[in-house]
Amino acid sequence: MARLADYFIVVGYDHEKPGSGAGLGKIIQRFPQKDWADTPFPQGIELFCQPSGWQLSRERKQPTFFVVVLTDIDSDRHYCSCLTFYEAEINLQGTKKEEIEGEVEVSGLIQPAEVFAPKSLVLVSRLDYPEIFRACLGLIYTVYVDSLNVSLESLIANLCACLVPAAGGSQKLFSLGAGDRQLIQTPLHDSLPVTGTSVALLFQQLGIQNVLSLFCAVLTENKVLFHSASFQRLSDACRALESLMFPLKYSYPYIPILPAQLLEVLSSPTPFIIGVHSVFKTDIHELLDVIIADLDGGTIKIPECIHLSSLPEPLLHQTQAALSLVLHPDLEVADHAFPPPRTALSHSKMLDKEVRAVFLRLFAQLFQGYRSCLQLIRIHAEPVIHFHKTAFLGQRGLVENDFLTKVLNGMAFAGFVSERGPPYRSCDLFDELVAFEVERIKVEENNPLKVIKHVRELAEQLFKNENPNPHMAFLKVPRPTEGSHLRVHILPFPKINETRVQELVEEHFAKNQNAPPASRVEKKCVVPAGPPVVSIMDKVTTVFNSAQRLEVVRNCISFIFENKTLETEKTLPAALRALKGKAARQCLTDELGLHVQQNRAILDHQQFDYIIRMMNCTLQDCSSLEEYNIAAALLPLTSAFYRKLAPGVSQFAYTCVQDHPIWANQQFWETTFYNAVQEQVRSLYLSAKEDNHAPYLKQKDKFSDDQYQEKTAMDLAAEQLRLWPTLSKSTQQELVQREESTVFSQAIHFANLMVNLLVPLDTSKNKLLRTSAPGDWESGSNSIVTNSIAGSVAESYDTESGFEDSENNDIANSVVRFITRFIDKVCTESGVTQDHIKSLHCMIPGIVAMHIETLEAVHRESRRLPPIQKPKILRPALLPGEEIVCEGLRVLLDPDGREEATGGLLGGPQLLPAEGALFLTTYRILFRGTPHDQLVGEQTVVRSFPIASITKEKKITMQNQLQQNMQDGLQITSASFQLIKVAFDEEVSPEVVEIFKKQLMKFRYPQSIFTTFAFAAGQTTPQIILPKQKEKNTSFRTFSKTIVKGAKRAGKMTIGRQYLLKKRTGTIVEERVNRPGWNEEDDISVSDESELPTSTTLKASEKSTMEQLVEKACFRDYQRLGLGTISGSSSRSKPEYFRITASNRMYSLCRSYPGLLVVPHAVQDSSLPRVARCYRHNRLPVVCWKNSRSSTLLLRSGGFHGKGVVGLFKSQNSPQSAPTSSLESSSSIEQEKYLQALLSAVSVYQKLSGNNTLTVRPALALSPGVWASLRSSTRLISSPTSFVDVGARLAGKDHSASFNNSTYLQNQLLKRQAALYIFGEKSQLRNFKLEFALNCEFVPVEFHDIRQVKASFKKLMRACVPSTIPTDSEVTFLKALEDSEWFPQLHRIMQLAVVVSEVLENGSSALVCLEEGWDITAQVTSLVQLLSDPFYRTLEGFRMLVEKEWLSFGHKFSQRSSLTLNCQGSGFTPVFLQFLDCVHQVHIQYPTEFEFNLYYLKFLAFHYVSNRFKTFLLDSDYERLEHGTLFDDKGDKHAKKGICIWECIDRMHKRSPIFFNYLYSPVEIEALKPNVNVSSLKKWDYYVEETLSTGPSYDWMMLTPKQLPSEDSELAGDTGPQSQRRTVWPCYDDVSCCQPDALTSLFSEIERLEHKLNQTPEKWQQLWERVTVDLKEEPRADRPQRPPSGSPGIVSTNLPSYQKRSLLHLPDSSPGQEQGASPAPSNGVDRRAATLYSQYTSKNDENRSFEGTLYKRGALLKGWKPRWFVLDITKHQLRYYDSGEDTSCKGHIDLAEVEMVVPAGPSMGAPKHTSDKAFFDLKTSKRVYNFCAQDGQSAQQWIDRIQSCISDA
Repeated sequence: MARLADYFIVVGYDHEKPGSGAGLGKIIQRFPQKDWADTPFPQGIELFCQPSGWQLSRERKQPTFFVVVLTDIDSDRHYCSCLTFYEAEINLQGTKKEEIEGEVEVSGLIQPAEVFAPKSLVLVSRLDYPEIFRACLGLIYTVYVDSLNVSLESLIANLCACLVPAAGGSQKLFSLGAGDRQLIQTPLHDSLPVTGTSVALLFQQLGIQNVLSLFCAVLTENKVLFHSASFQRLSDACRALESLMFPLKYSYPYIPILPAQLLEVLSSPTPFIIGVHSVFKTDIHELLDVIIADLDGGTIKIPECIHLSSLPEPLLHQTQAALSLVLHPDLEVADHAFPPPRTALSHSKMLDKEVRAVFLRLFAQLFQGYRSCLQLIRIHAEPVIHFHKTAFLGQRGLVENDFLTKVLNGMAFAGFVSERGPPYRSCDLFDELVAFEVERIKVEENNPLKVIKHVRELAEQLFKNENPNPHMAFLKVPRPTEGSHLRVHILPFPKINETRVQELVEEHFAKNQNAPPASRVEKKCVVPAGPPVVSIMDKVTTVFNSAQRLEVVRNCISFIFENKTLETEKTLPAALRALKGKAARQCLTDELGLHVQQNRAILDHQQFDYIIRMMNCTLQDCSSLEEYNIAAALLPLTSAFYRKLAPGVSQFAYTCVQDHPIWANQQFWETTFYNAVQEQVRSLYLSAKEDNHAPYLKQKDKFSDDQYQEKTAMDLAAEQLRLWPTLSKSTQQELVQREESTVFSQAIHFANLMVNLLVPLDTSKNKLLRTSAPGDWESGSNSIVTNSIAGSVAESYDTESGFEDSENNDIANSVVRFITRFIDKVCTESGVTQDHIKSLHCMIPGIVAMHIETLEAVHRESRRLPPIQKPKILRPALLPGEEIVCEGLRVLLDPDGREEATGGLLGGPQLLPAEGALFLTTYRILFRGTPHDQLVGEQTVVRSFPIASITKEKKITMQNQLQQNMQDGLQITSASFQLIKVAFDEEVSPEVVEIFKKQLMKFRYPQSIFTTFAFAAGQTTPQIILPKQKEKNTSFRTFSKTIVKGAKRAGKMTIGRQYLLKKRTGTIVEERVNRPGWNEEDDISVSDESELPTSTTLKASEKSTMEQLVEKACFRDYQRLGLGTISGSSSRSKPEYFRITASNRMYSLCRSYPGLLVVPHAVQDSSLPRVARCYRHNRLPVVCWKNSRSSTLLLRSGGFHGKGVVGLFKSQNSPQSAPTSSLESSSSIEQEKYLQALLSAVSVYQKLSGNNTLTVRPALALSPGVWASLRSSTRLISSPTSFVDVGARLAGKDHSASFNNSTYLQNQLLKRQAALYIFGEKSQLRNFKLEFALNCEFVPVEFHDIRQVKASFKKLMRACVPSTIPTDSEVTFLKALEDSEWFPQLHRIMQLAVVVSEVLENGSSALVCLEEGWDITAQVTSLVQLLSDPFYRTLEGFRMLVEKEWLSFGHKFSQRSSLTLNCQGSGFTPVFLQFLDCVHQVHIQYPTEFEFNLYYLKFLAFHYVSNRFKTFLLDSDYERLEHGTLFDDKGDKHAKKGICIWECIDRMHKRSPIFFNYLYSPVEIEALKPNVNVSSLKKWDYYVEETLSTGPSYDWMMLTPKQLPSEDSELAGDTGPQSQRRTVWPCYDDVSCCQPDALTSLFSEIERLEHKLNQTPEKWQQLWERVTVDLKEEPRADRPQRPPSGSPGIVSTNLPSYQKRSLLHLPDSSPGQEQGASPAPSNGVDRRAATLYSQYTSKNDENRSFEGTLYKRGALLKGWKPRWFVLDITKHQLRYYDSGEDTSCKGHIDLAEVEMVVPAGPSMGAPKHTSDKAFFDLKTSKRVYNFCAQDGQSAQQWIDRIQSCISDA
């Protein structure tokens, strides 16, 4: 029995301490006055009575009632029911009276009160019966307010003395003695929460989704806060949320109503469930980590920082569906045409239980089979039970699921295990549900009716638990009369006579003493275990023929033990691969177990080796949680298998499998230990039972022996717990002792096992410290370090990271500390006595020391074993001039994360991992070896890349797939999209690796360019002394030591040829301060103001330089484009507006520009330096290309200078003493003048050319969509100036203009189109003055900066060569490609180029001045030229384009590819690669427009970073001149030659068509307009392809066939007969070599035949030209007047013809051509080609002996028509068709009817231009046919053919 009420308290307003602002409450009276022994008096009750603070009120308020929950220090809850009413303030009235003067007092009437104070009646109880308490307090209030004739004392005494039965469904009627009758109903089960209607109410307030979120929040230990304007609602909500957690119990602060004074509790660090009044809404919004639910508004707010784990699917979905069925039954039928009468919701008490039933089902499904994961460690005196979380999560298939993981790690679940773990206890609804009903739930989940039925059944039980007796007894409690609280004259609540109450209470208790205590014994029973754990998803796991795999493993093991070495060798790789599967690993442990007799098995060396490899392979993937059991099964085997090394020295298997992280994982050891203990305890009781010696076990045993075996530890424990109370004290003692010693012996055993596995064989290496990186510590679910410390009893160890002690981290200590920590934890948890733990602690160091001693001998002996036979190291084939620097280091090449070579999903051979050696040569880093998998065959695997292209090199530790141990490795990434990832063999010492890395670095960043491979290749010429400047500092720091010291120093500066410049010729020095931290953005241009000589006469010394400059690509291109002449004389025949200036011939005007520049004619050379000063790095605007069609110009420059620091810096250094302001202004005036000159030249140019394109084309070709798309996609144009945006202006799109009105549009354009568009950065708009440039417009462009390119490239590399196959299945290759942002960057460049080229096409010129003018600018200008000028799409033209725009105009190749030491830090930025990728995109869309093929682009992409050629070394022509590599010296014998890539390409091109595009047949007259949407861009296969047979083909292609490495030819299968089939593997062979395209193979075939016939082979190009010319000639001869409406050739029939005007809607890759074009070849295959193809397509399966076009005259008076005639010998007929492509025959002439065929004369209306001999007649028995052939010769042929047919017949 329990007391109904512990305390009754009256709390009132405290007048003594009103304090500042808020009032306080005080306890006026409490009953009983003494505290109960078992229940302390609750502290701070006065705060909780008025949670929103004690305040006086102006009017009488209704009495209120709510229940507050307080939790005491023992975590017992006290329910405090508060009834609060307001009473008049008497003393205040008194004071008021005196204050009010002058008021007439009416005697006898008391003024009605004006101020009211609250008073609370509080009832404190440990029972939760809110309605009973409401009635009791209400009764006391009623008696007081209605002044009933009942003494309050007796009421209170009755209340305090009332006893209530314990749970179990019993009822109790009682009365307080004021005419009331009340009934207390106890629930059937204490464990089930009682909710009334609160759960239903919560869902009504917040809705399904929100409550589910709160539910997950509470389970995953987040903080939840409710607020509402009603206290009662807060209590209900908290109660509901807590009850949804059943069977878990909430163990954190639970405060349904939090008073105002305690609000700071909300910032406590622990999770909580708290309710506060809505008044404090504003105070709680700054809480960062609290989930706030607004009960009145129905919303919840989850802060951003909280990641709320949600229920695992499919449970989440099922729960939502079930809740929806319960709460919205109408939803199902809402759409029915004839809905049933509205289905009423269950009444709210029932609804409440139905919702709870849904959650009960959810928990039953979540925890299904939890009992099979309980580990029983002790049974007596108290059961100790451990929950095997990892096994549970693993078997449920939810290891990744953070929700369940968090729940299992939470406090609530720990409570659940300790409460529900024991197998013998009282059971409730949940136990039955989880054991028996889960299967049913699963089966019914898709049937709503059955779900609802089950939910209702459960709800019935829950309802019955709260209301077991349906017919409730009549309750009667008097209530106060209506409005009683408003009465004026109510006396305050009287003071109660405390002694009287005390007496009455004691009286009651005396009476009850005699009554027997109704104690109810809890019924205990054996808890049903239920089925074992199953996976939550019914996933059909894709087990690939697992039976076969197991068979493979079994066979392999039996071969090993039968000593069949050969068979083992064959099956081992397959077995190791099979061991990736879980079942196979299980099988391995079982099989190996069979071969162990009496715990030992001796093996010979070979067997030992194999077994170790298999064990290692198995353990390799065991670190994941669900696989602990496999490692645990291998544990005993590691100390069972051994081999004899020498007399008395045996090596056990554990010495070879120590490298796996699982051994350093404390959680693994704990789990395994508990499993072992459970087994031991089980066998202890089983044996005890079977012996039947112990008297206390002589129960009536109905079990036969085999049933004993079936009994689990839990069953035995239940039995034992049931018997425990019946046993004598001594027996109990004995049992406890037995169990304790069982656990202790296991602990000793485990200490030994751990020593075995943790002490490394080579004790000089501290393995433990290495493998247990902090990451492994946490590999358990919860932090082990902290737990083990918490549970430790022995002296606590320092908790530093891992194990390392600050003083000594020698191996013995760290092992000892690891083991003692483990022993502490498990022994304490499993109740081993202190003495035993102490003795264990003393033993461990001894065991470790002994073990280390033993191992020393083993280690020594194992070193003496003969090494395993390793594959021999293959020497790599070297390129001419290449030398090996580091001899081969034996390594294992690991897959680089790309699937193909590993025989992954695509099948194919498993080439990797491969065993071989890593070489370092002067040019490449190179791996050569053979696949490890013997079944692949004899292939060699080569992976190599140039040293210069290395972007990253890092040390790694990797799992060696073969030896299965951890090894040091190296991972080297190359910009050529290759990655070498190797593990070094044991024979390779770390020192050697260090030397290798040093050498690698030395060659990666050569001292000077002359040590690069391009120059050093095979040359032994004496070292050339570098130019003087470099002696101090051999890396090329361009004079970074000092800022130029006056003009004196400048005068002596040397330039390549060591000509001393004359003093007048100043130089402009570009100062690069190269600290690694500085980026290229920090360049500072220092200019030195000495005027250049204005005279145009050249000094003799400079003549030679000039001569050579004139030979450069730039000048040749200027001349090709007709961009002016070089002479400065004024005797020109016609006026020129541009001229070529040589003022930069000594690179004094601008370091990074070419020597010759095209500038406006009007500008003097003398003013150029001043103009240049306004641009970054002095890169002033110069012309780089002219559009010959529209005579518009493309200009480029660096960005404008801001007038910032740099400006000041420049002006200070100028020797002129002019004040800075004037200097500034003078140069900016020069800049304006220069632009003005440009503009006038540009616009005059246009007018001169006379074709003002605008008049030619009324509908302007600039597609308006482009601008729109530019604006939307990249915000390219968002000009802040006042005019309508440029796009609209260019497209002539005034906002009101209508499009169809073309004349209007044209006028708009003529008015508005600028002559020059300047494409620049947004930020430059400030410095750009528009006022003088009326005819010029600035287009602000947003582009990606160098940093973004760099980052994007890194991500692109990671996507293409990921180094490891990503574990996350989400991260697919395409996803990674998208994340790299590479394509959006290509899109921007191409988009800008297309826009600029359209601007140029449409008669405006363009100046591109982005960033420094050498990255994006170069990309855009060169792409514009490529799109607009067909010349640049030829091999020669592309070379010129690259030489001009990239090399001469100073793209910093060395720096961007970080080829030199001083740009080491700046990282790899492939600007040029991006350009090549853009060209590749255009090439794909216009395959017929380029003379070169895609291989050419790949070749350039590979070699521009390879350092194989000198072409791309250094950053500008100036630097190349300085190093003497700019011009090839004819005279200088000692000059280092270096190879030029262009010459090499020319040679290769002459030799074979490797770079030639057979589809080349240009038809485009205008600029190409590729489709630039990201969706049209294609992945470039350069990024992903590789050739493992020889390494990248780009190196080998250069050699003549004689120089190719010989063994490759053997590999190619040339040894056998030629017809032999070859397998071509995608990642192994170079497909284009193995399987060349038809034309290439024809060429090689012809060459072979020519050799055979001893002819000198003809050059392929001449042959090709002959063939193409023939093809072009033929159709003209064939069909001289073929009407254009005929078939337009293959290309146009297959591809939709499209208008070239529009840019945006191009069909992909259509090189199309308009209908009716001339019969010029298109797509390389011209008209005639159609006929070539038609020969192979069967037309009605006929045979054709002769065919061609003949003109046939129709019936009389009809004209001549060309028809296609076919002479068919087999069918003996002459058929004719409309055209050669036609398949349906239009008619035929039977040859049987032909009488004769004769030549005839010309007749009327015959086709013109035909010779007279071309006519012939065919006479049949019916009529005469007249024919006309192309010429006399073909007519004769026809006659002969037909004649022979007739005669044959």
